Amino acid sequence: MTNNEIADYFSLLSKLMDIHGEDAFRAKSYSIAAYHIENLPTQATEMDDATLFGMRGIGQSTGQKIREILQTGKLQQLEEWVAKTPQGVLEMMQIKGLGPKKIALLWKEHQIETVGELEYACQENRLSSIKGFGEKTQNNILEAIQFLNKSKGFHLWAEVYSTAEALVENLRKTHPRHRFDITGDLRSHCETVSQISLLTDLPGETLFQNITKIPNVKIEIINEQRSLVHIPNQPLIQVIFTKPSNYYQQLFLTTGSEVFHQAFSEAYAIPDDAISEEAIFQANQLSFIPPPLRESATVLHRAKTLVPFQLIQPNDIRGIIHSHSTWSDGAASIADMARAAIDKGFEYLVLSDHSQAAYYARGLKPEQIVAQHLEIDVLSNSLAPFKIFKSIEVDILNDGNLDYDDTVLGSLDLVIASVHSNLRMTLEKAMSRILRAIENPFTNILGHPTGRLLLSREGYPIDHKELIRACARHNVVLEINAHPRRLDLDWRWVEYALEQGVLLSINPDAHAISGFDDVYFGVMAAQKGGLTKEYNLSSFTLSEFETFLKEQRTKRVSSLS
Repeated sequence: MTNNEIADYFSLLSKLMDIHGEDAFRAKSYSIAAYHIENLPTQATEMDDATLFGMRGIGQSTGQKIREILQTGKLQQLEEWVAKTPQGVLEMMQIKGLGPKKIALLWKEHQIETVGELEYACQENRLSSIKGFGEKTQNNILEAIQFLNKSKGFHLWAEVYSTAEALVENLRKTHPRHRFDITGDLRSHCETVSQISLLTDLPGETLFQNITKIPNVKIEIINEQRSLVHIPNQPLIQVIFTKPSNYYQQLFLTTGSEVFHQAFSEAYAIPDDAISEEAIFQANQLSFIPPPLRESATVLHRAKTLVPFQLIQPNDIRGIIHSHSTWSDGAASIADMARAAIDKGFEYLVLSDHSQAAYYARGLKPEQIVAQHLEIDVLSNSLAPFKIFKSIEVDILNDGNLDYDDTVLGSLDLVIASVHSNLRMTLEKAMSRILRAIENPFTNILGHPTGRLLLSREGYPIDHKELIRACARHNVVLEINAHPRRLDLDWRWVEYALEQGVLLSINPDAHAISGFDDVYFGVMAAQKGGLTKEYNLSSFTLSEFETFLKEQRTKRVSSLS
């Protein structure tokens, strides 16, 4: 073990003590020890105790700890501090530009204790208002996190798909006589993927002539049909090679789950002369099953009816529901958000800033809501026929109550109720809390139902079936939060929600104008669950949406009387 490696133990110990608020002098002493160990004239492994302990800045105590590390590979004192620290906080220490004091502030005062939670907070523009951070620091942290995530080999669907599309487009231009398609989990709209899978009928030696020109690229040939391409700071690329005559058979076989393909192979066959995927289904007297739906055997039973699958499309979204402005933690004014929505062809905007309990997001006090409503009235009138609706993303408090009294809630066009705090709950506690919010007559939409952050936080445990049935009883809409790190409600529960007659709503949870584009990712996830535009609230026209709100008010009056 080198001196630098030994010094890392002391440096980490110093940082952890700082994070936990331990005596600053003691913490600093280990940082100084790390410096002296790095600068020893000889490797510690080559010194006897008398020489090592006599070195400047070492001494008896530090010397014994060095010996402990060399003999056991561990430092007991460090092990104790590591055990007291959440794994996510340890991972945050890898982020360039984020020191111990900033980590302690984020963890202890803002309940951020994973890299994913920190990334989400940056994307929601929350760090810029925290003392000691600012917009520049927030942007630097976000860039560092994105680099860190890429190096770990996991990716959100949204992070990878645009890269894959650009790659395929480039390959098609370079080799116009050959076919290239995205396949695998990416084509199936899986919310997280480990690699980009590409199918091609171009011979490998021809493809690799160009790829090898990329600096530091590594090509791993698995067999004649499959190779892996490693490009620095890019997702792993799996290339699947096939003969031109087998192209669509391979595209079919590499798309969908094992369960789906097992069920298909037991009842159906792939024709040898298929000229398209559609031809494969047609030959078996089945409706064409879109790639996102190829997950279970039950979808094959639906395909027997020969009724075409009509999945929701990005252009089916008519309004932006769930957006934040500079009144709370958004990056743009209401006026700028509204004009951007108009430019993108939307008919209405539901402005839903955070409620007062969300102090970290500058949640609105009741008097601020009154002032905001005056601004919305003036602005909405000036932008007619486009309309801005008054909403709040109201925190579901620990006891299940909403974050305002009935007077404030009654002044809103729409209430989105969400859990943002005290996420570490038992199933019983989580269900009690959320069910009470669903039963509240002012709740119109349940926001991001599990609180998950993909690849970072599982979210609190819920009984999905009980929750969905409660929404059905109380006419509460379930949000499909379109933020790529949420995609919550999970697509696996969309079908059950539809069976129970629950309306869903693909909402971007936009904290900036660019957040409107997240609707696309929500639609892709919803397609995997089989959602159609008829059962998606944000696909309602302005007139239909106003009728919905009127019906919700009638429901509320009936419940309160």
